[in-house]
Amino acid sequence: MKMKLLLSILNMRTCGQRRHYNINDFWKRPWKRSNFGSYNIVQPGVVSGERAVFPHITRPSYLAPGPSEPEIKTASQIKQMRNSCKLARFILDSVGKYIQVGLTTDEIDGIVHHLTMQHNAYPSPLHYKGFPKSVCTSINNVACHGIPDDRPLESGDIINVDVTVYLNGYHGDCSAMFLVGEVDAEGQALVKTTELALQEAISICRPGEFFCNIGNEIESVARKAGFCVVPCFTGHGIGSYFHGPPDIYHCYNDYPGKMEAGMTFTIEPVLAQGSHEIVILEDGWTAVTLDNGRAAQCEHTVLITDTGVEVLTHSNEYMKV
Repeated sequence: MKMKLLLSILNMRTCGQRRHYNINDFWKRPWKRSNFGSYNIVQPGVVSGERAVFPHITRPSYLAPGPSEPEIKTASQIKQMRNSCKLARFILDSVGKYIQVGLTTDEIDGIVHHLTMQHNAYPSPLHYKGFPKSVCTSINNVACHGIPDDRPLESGDIINVDVTVYLNGYHGDCSAMFLVGEVDAEGQALVKTTELALQEAISICRPGEFFCNIGNEIESVARKAGFCVVPCFTGHGIGSYFHGPPDIYHCYNDYPGKMEAGMTFTIEPVLAQGSHEIVILEDGWTAVTLDNGRAAQCEHTVLITDTGVEVLTHSNEYMKV
C-alpha cells in the first residue's frame, strides 16, 4: 500500500499534472460506459468507528524517517521480514475464505484486525497518515486504497484486499484479488492479467537487474491484453519502515538503479480496463477510475537473493490461529 501523490484528479504518465473537478458532482456525471462488462459502480458507504488495539501491541512510528537509499538487510533482518510477510499472507488467505455475497468490507476489516491482534501484531494501515481502518478494500472501479465501509459485496464484484502487518518491528505487505459470485468474462480477464503481470515482473528480479524493467515487463503484459497500467501508484522498499526506497514503477520508466542481494520491496501493479486517470475522493484515500472502468491490483513483497528472488508473501496455509 502506497499513496504516491494526493490530487483532485491524477492524470498523465508522471502524475505530475492535475485537473480539478467538482467532486460533489462526480457521481452525477453521465459517464459513457465502454465495453467494460457488467458490474455495479461503487460509491463510498458509511465508515464505522475505530477498532481498539491491545495495549501491549507495539505501534510503528510513522514519524521516523526511513533510509535514504535501498537497504541491504542482514540475515537477522531478513528473518524478521519472513515472519511478518508470512503473517500478512496468512491473514490474507484467511480473509479469502470468508469473502462471499453479502459480506461487508467493514466485516473484512474486522477479520483482519482480529487476526492481527491474535498474533500480537499491528495492522500497519491503521493511523498511517490518517487512514482510519486496518486494511484496504477496493472494489470494481475503486483502483486502490478503498476504506472499508457498510457496503455488502454483490455478485459480480471483484475486490482487492490489501493486508500489511507490523510484527516484531517489521512490516509485511501483500494483496490479492477475489471474485464475488458470478463475475463476467471481462472482469475475470482483468484479474488474470493483473496476476500474470505481477508474476512476470517477479520472474525477472535478480541481482544486477534494473528496477525499471519491472515496470517495462508489467506494461508489456497489460498492453498485450488490452489493459492499461495506472502509473500513479508504486511499489516500495519495506522493512522496519512502511515505505522507503526503491520506488517501484509499474509502467514504462527509466527509474535508476539496480537490484542487489538483501533488498526487500513490494511489487503491486494496478491495471485498468479503460483510462489510467484516477480521482482521489474527499476522504483523501479512495482512488477511483475517472471513467468508472474496473481496476485490479495484486501485490507481493520480495527479497533479492544471491541467485535470484524469493517471494516472502507466498501462501503459508500451515500457520494456525
